[in-house]
Amino acid sequence: MNAAVILPSRNEPATITAVTTAVDTALGDPSAVIMHADSSDSPDTAERFTATNTRAVKVPLTGLVRGKGAQILAAARRLDLTGADAVLIADTDTRNPDPTVYAALLQRVRAGAAFAIADYPRHWDEANLTNHLARPLIAATTGHDVPQPLAGDLAVSRDALTAVLHAVGTLPPAVSACVDGYGIDAFLLLTAAKLGRIASVRLDTPKQHAGSFPHLPAIYHQAVPVLLHLTATGVPHPVPPGSGPALYRAADRDIEAARLQCMCATLDSFGPCLGGYDEHRWPQAAADAWHAVTAGTSAPGAARRLWPHYVRRVIDWLISGQHAATRQRAEALAVAHARLHTAVLTFTGARR
Repeated sequence: MNAAVILPSRNEPATITAVTTAVDTALGDPSAVIMHADSSDSPDTAERFTATNTRAVKVPLTGLVRGKGAQILAAARRLDLTGADAVLIADTDTRNPDPTVYAALLQRVRAGAAFAIADYPRHWDEANLTNHLARPLIAATTGHDVPQPLAGDLAVSRDALTAVLHAVGTLPPAVSACVDGYGIDAFLLLTAAKLGRIASVRLDTPKQHAGSFPHLPAIYHQAVPVLLHLTATGVPHPVPPGSGPALYRAADRDIEAARLQCMCATLDSFGPCLGGYDEHRWPQAAADAWHAVTAGTSAPGAARRLWPHYVRRVIDWLISGQHAATRQRAEALAVAHARLHTAVLTFTGARR
């Protein structure tokens, strides 16, 4: 069985060599292909990729249009998909790349999954888009409760990637532009979910990579329209009888008060702030945004209206979370997960 790897990168000369070496070790196949999809501001990252010794064939793609999704799709269109049973996509900013993780992702796809994705614990102050919106919304609307649906380390089957390349051409232009950016992760998962099983590869330690907080507005405004657009076409899934609460892992760590204050001030600066009293507790606003899209509102428009509610939620989470125990944080996320599911199932929302 052949495999291929796509490594999207932008300005990651410090980590590209280790990631390339790790995926090559996972492949262990001289007939495999590692395709580097680069849009860096300088040639350093591409040069280090080219200089890395591998058994697999290296294919450098440089000067690509900037955007994680645009780079991944450009590489996917260059691949001979008929020769690859599974395609691995890996983040290139990872500081602790583990070949066994990449190998496990490929193995899950080769065993029949349409899509496999890493499930690593995140520190309690991170993964806010995943924990507060992406995971519970995907679970409620598709029946797939994927712990880390926006993780950048994943594998996709040949058929699923072919479906992705077809589906991207059917999107409204505004949503397609989001897929060219950070919306690609949700697009890959939700498109593959229509074809077959989604598998998670559970890891025990947090991933070490560049923080996403500085890019939160861009990530939100590119990922959330894709989430809303693709989940709005599905039918909400009832909660299975006897099912327990969703299991969340919010790894503990101390955050200095000054840093936490700076994070909250940064969030406040994103604006616009909510005007007056916000009568509906989170996640009601998220469910309302989803219902709006099912009723015909554009996904980007609904995402823009949801933005101040989301920012408020993250601020509240950071302020309250600093005083909570690890178990309390996980339980709070599970409660919000269930509330969003209830609100999605109820047309007018669960007004509490």
